[in-house]
This record gives sequence, C-alpha cells and structure tokens, in this order.
Amino acid sequence: MATFVTKADLVEVAARAGGLSKAAAGEAVNALFDAIIANVAKGKRVTVVGFGTFLARERKARAGRNPANGKSFRVSAKTIPAFTASQGFRDAVGRR
Repeated sequence: MATFVTKADLVEVAARAGGLSKAAAGEAVNALFDAIIANVAKGKRVTVVGFGTFLARERKARAGRNPANGKSFRVSAKTIPAFTASQGFRDAVGRR
C-alpha cells in the first residue's frame, strides 16, 4: 500500500508548528512553493540548507522510439525542474 503526504497534510503540520490557522498556514505554504517555482523558472537555484536544492536542468535533444510501431522520432531539447537532496536528507532517508 502506497503512503503519501498531501499538501493539506503539510499545511496542517505548519499550522500546528507555528500556532497559525490552517488558512494562514496554507497561504504560507503556497507562498513558499510559488517562490521556489518562480525562481527556478528564472534559472536560479533555490537552496534550503539541510534539505536540498531546486534547479532547472537542460535536457539535450535525443532520439526516441515509439514502442507501438518501432518508428524513430526526435525528442527536442527542453528545460526541466530538478531537485538534489542535501547530504543530511540523504542520510535521514538511508537510516529508515
């Protein structure tokens, strides 16, 4: 069975930790995500010490193949979002 944490779960944790209403915590969580997205979209790196770094990566153009009919096609270059976990984050997950 898959276990996951939703944005609402994060808002609830932030509300409890900060002694805020869920509405205020929701606005804070949304503002944080919006700031990360806006800065990465501008090509900036967003580093949260002890957590990780959000950045934009360039993916080169490459050849692809349609698995249904085997025909080759060209996949164009594009920019994608990426995340690199900090060493502390990696260690915490590894201890699990």
